[in-house]
Amino acid sequence: MNFASSMGAALLGRFSGLTKDQLRRDLLAGLNVMTVALPLSMAFAIASGVNPERGLFTAIIGGAIIAALGGSRVQIGGPTGAFVIITYGVMTAHGMGGLMLCTIMAGAMLVVMGTARLGSIIRFIPYPVSRAFTKGIAILILSSQIKYFFGLEATMPVEFIGKLRMLAASFGVINWYTVGLGVLSVALMGFWPKRLSRFVPGSMVGLVVMTLLATVFGLHDRFGIGTIGSQFPNFSGALPTFALPSVDFGQLGDLVQPAFTIAMLVAMQALMCAVVTDGVLDERHDSNQELIGQGIANMVGPLFGCIPATGAVARSVVNVRSGARTPVAGLAHSLLLLVVLVAAAPLLRYVPLATLSAVLIVAAYRMVSWKQFLRLHRWPFSDSSVFLATFALTVLTNLTLAVEVGVVLACLLMVKRVAETSQITAVDEASETEGSHHSLVGRTVPKGVLIFRVFGAFFFGVVDKLDDELKRAKMEPEILIIRMRKVLAIDATGLQALIDLHHKLKSKGKHLILSAPHTQPLAVMENAGFIDAIGRDNVCPHIADALARARVILNLPPEIEPDNAPEQLRSEKLDLAAARREISAALDRAQQILHKSDRPGDDPAPRK
Repeated sequence: MNFASSMGAALLGRFSGLTKDQLRRDLLAGLNVMTVALPLSMAFAIASGVNPERGLFTAIIGGAIIAALGGSRVQIGGPTGAFVIITYGVMTAHGMGGLMLCTIMAGAMLVVMGTARLGSIIRFIPYPVSRAFTKGIAILILSSQIKYFFGLEATMPVEFIGKLRMLAASFGVINWYTVGLGVLSVALMGFWPKRLSRFVPGSMVGLVVMTLLATVFGLHDRFGIGTIGSQFPNFSGALPTFALPSVDFGQLGDLVQPAFTIAMLVAMQALMCAVVTDGVLDERHDSNQELIGQGIANMVGPLFGCIPATGAVARSVVNVRSGARTPVAGLAHSLLLLVVLVAAAPLLRYVPLATLSAVLIVAAYRMVSWKQFLRLHRWPFSDSSVFLATFALTVLTNLTLAVEVGVVLACLLMVKRVAETSQITAVDEASETEGSHHSLVGRTVPKGVLIFRVFGAFFFGVVDKLDDELKRAKMEPEILIIRMRKVLAIDATGLQALIDLHHKLKSKGKHLILSAPHTQPLAVMENAGFIDAIGRDNVCPHIADALARARVILNLPPEIEPDNAPEQLRSEKLDLAAARREISAALDRAQQILHKSDRPGDDPAPRK
């Protein structure tokens, strides 16, 4: 599907099922989501190092594009906590122009990934990496609020350790009135009853109550408690204007890596959000179209002053639970935010910064299940190591390095595990486990013939095992038969190992026979010309034919089947059928157990 047809498919059918009653529910859902998105959008923008109105621009423009063009009909887009640290870093190093260019580059990458149909691949990021990454981001969000929560005037460093050092050095100048207001805001939002959150979210209640409190008692003038207006004097209800980013080609090389990180973060969070809403609605989203919609939002948004946008899990869940079923709710949420920006901007200037910090502190705490740290000892040691390494790198270095190292470590461990489960062993009649015509039982292996069975993937992590087994055999066979019936995949390294083995045997006048290669290995060997090189007669459908071929090469007469062969084969088939029934029953019992229990390691859907 090309880009134009993909866009056409996205627009067609987006509003199917929109009745008059559903329209009413969608509009009410949009109103509910707006009350959640308003404080979060401003808080995430400030934490990202930009003016609060840019967070509202992002929710308005980015949210509308994601609702209209994404692969999920109920996803709510806007700024989220995942981008706070990477956005702040780019903003500090390259300014607003560099951040706009970086976001546009990330959007282009997402469009390419979507058109290349990579939506399903993004979801294969290892669980320890994604969870550790999310928890690290939550810690960084908490640290980013030190300045406003403690009422500090100092410029905070980017690094986590630097922020802690600055807090310790500034202990004597902390504005304790600001801290008190922040603690009161956290308590109000954190302990707001869940049954009331369905109608009015705690973040909105805290925003309104604390703003009224600060305004009525003049807390800014009397106690120096910072507000949006005092920190951002240019904040207004002005609509976003179109502006092209100033392109500094010298920056492009420096922006590629953070742009890729932003693209990956958008993809991971948007697809995770879509999966969550699918589970609530029992629907299925289009992951590739979702990436395209997210990409367009991040390409267009920066032209109007937006920061990176993606699907927000908590806002999308609120949307669905409020009755939304079509993109009307997402579009209504964006339109209502625009109305608030234009009509209520003078009032928003009085919002205390400590209250917005409290919004992020509560959101960061609820992003993840912190009890997972206590469950790490139940995981395999390798997975726990990857989790802790990714978490530490996220907090202490930067997000890009954390993702790269975490994914590489997880891939190396996966290779190690696959290599450990793959086996290459010599077999004979005494060690045979196969049945029917794949069995060596009752057959004679001619002298000078050596048989190896390969089990699992035959790839670069397993090739050394073949050399070790050949050395362990302590003999140079005239004919080597490799049984490949249980090899489901082979890579270039495994193929090259077979080619080298064939050349080595051929140079000594010896032969290689392959028995029962599977579809993928057979296709790989055919494409590489190895089948013709080894000789098609030496690629046999099962071990009986392979042994017959070996006897032909050795100029031996055909093997005479024993009189009891039919009876023996029938007995083996009965045993094999019984074994299959036992395995099927065991799998059914395992499925029943799994359906009754939840995955203990999963985090709940994050709430923001």
